[in-house]
Amino acid sequence: MDYFETDPQIDTKKIVLTGHSRGGKASLWAAAQDQRFAICVTNCSGSTGAALARRQFGERVNRINTSFPHWFSTNYKKYNGHEELLPVDQHMLISLIAPRPVYSTNASEDLWADPKGTFLSLKNAEEVYALYGLKSILPHSPPELNTPIIESPLAYHNREGKHDLTVYDWKQFIRFADYHFGRGKQE
Repeated sequence: MDYFETDPQIDTKKIVLTGHSRGGKASLWAAAQDQRFAICVTNCSGSTGAALARRQFGERVNRINTSFPHWFSTNYKKYNGHEELLPVDQHMLISLIAPRPVYSTNASEDLWADPKGTFLSLKNAEEVYALYGLKSILPHSPPELNTPIIESPLAYHNREGKHDLTVYDWKQFIRFADYHFGRGKQE
């Protein structure tokens, strides 16, 4: 972002931060840390990304700490197998991005990334968005496959397929950005 601000050809008020898997975890953290990013998109970010850790489903804290010990603080290991003791959970990370829009995704064959836990994390973040006067239109339960919720400050889709970043995902992200940047509905 520091570089983008030096380039007069870039509208720095319309920067969308996007990441897939480990990059999706990073996009959430970067957006929470830097309010200059207008929108955050996290694709299949799963454990320690958008999915609720306390739900204890899919890739758990123990597994991610064991497989990728260099990704997290050593202190995080004390929650291996004890997610219920975590003082925070992923909906709080999403809440730190408020009032800026967040789009989170999953894939039907990627249960490791916990599609339901990701959706519930967004639902739990709705309370903070409401403090800003922003009403989420996420349904009570996760939407059907390939049914993106776009016109909302908290957006979501679960598409058919595997852990990947697809053309389908990109099309929805562009629709989401167009909506929030005032370009209206894109059919």
